[in-house]
Amino acid sequence: MEALPPTRATIVDVATRAGVGVATVSRVLNGHSNVRPTTRARVLDAIAELDFRPSSLARSLSLGKTMVVAVVLPWFTSPSAVERVRGIVAAVAESPYDVMLFDVESEERQRHAFELFGRGDRADGLLIVSTLPPEADVARLRAAGAPCVLVDAQHSALPSVVIDDFAGGELATRHLIELGHRRIAFIGDTPPEFRFMWSRDRTLGYFRALEQAGIELGPEYVRVGTRLLHVARSVALELLNLPEPPTAIFAASDTQALGVLEAARSLGLAVPEQLSVVGFDDVQLASYVGLTTVRQPLYESGRRGAELLLRALSGQPLPAHSEQLPLELVVRRTTGVAPA
Repeated sequence: MEALPPTRATIVDVATRAGVGVATVSRVLNGHSNVRPTTRARVLDAIAELDFRPSSLARSLSLGKTMVVAVVLPWFTSPSAVERVRGIVAAVAESPYDVMLFDVESEERQRHAFELFGRGDRADGLLIVSTLPPEADVARLRAAGAPCVLVDAQHSALPSVVIDDFAGGELATRHLIELGHRRIAFIGDTPPEFRFMWSRDRTLGYFRALEQAGIELGPEYVRVGTRLLHVARSVALELLNLPEPPTAIFAASDTQALGVLEAARSLGLAVPEQLSVVGFDDVQLASYVGLTTVRQPLYESGRRGAELLLRALSGQPLPAHSEQLPLELVVRRTTGVAPA
């Protein structure tokens, strides 16, 4: 006859072994200070002897918390999103909370996410990454009382961790201008998804740098697509087949810049001798291909956002203003002096 598995010890078993009430065991488990040291020691000994493992669900119910922080973000598998999640997980790993990820792939999924977490019973706190809730959802989240922090997005009513995308667009474009380029194209994204303005602001920074340098370009040098590599490759081919093709292309993300490099290779163009390319983000792959790019602290932004959320969950006040992280131009092999 097959032996039955051993019965798991319960909180009642611990209380019986320690000679105390269940409420006392609960106070010890929850770290309350109003337990005598000798009693606490007996309870801890009983827990060790019985190999007692408290139910996370029961503990959550007793604390009135879920012990979960939710992370809502679009494009979950994109390199920049992965880096931010790495930072979030690293910060939360040092806390008693677990992480729940909610991938947003459409406006409908976004609405569902904010309805789900706007009730305040699914997670104790919310990190919203690279997307901005509509005003009605911001009001709902604030009314629910659960702390909410934005990463890579900004709203006056919520604490946030951001970069200056406008300045980043200027930084990339100025670098190309200083190398002597005058026909500088830009590949960005379609009108903002999820009320997210990063591509728009990088485009405006590109325009500002050109204006300050006295460079006037036709609209055919500004193209939009999606963040997908193969779409950027197709858009870059169109640019490089113009009667007067650009000598440099600034792409609004490293993934799009990789598409530009593929297009140049397919046409037999030497980089950077015939075409210079700048990306944005500095994802891990960028260093391997020698891509010049504007580095934003992806990992750090996720980690910092999670730290702010954990601070709020511990009852500490959060700053009312946005926390802006620095940008850096990383020059590698894909940019050079403009061809004669």
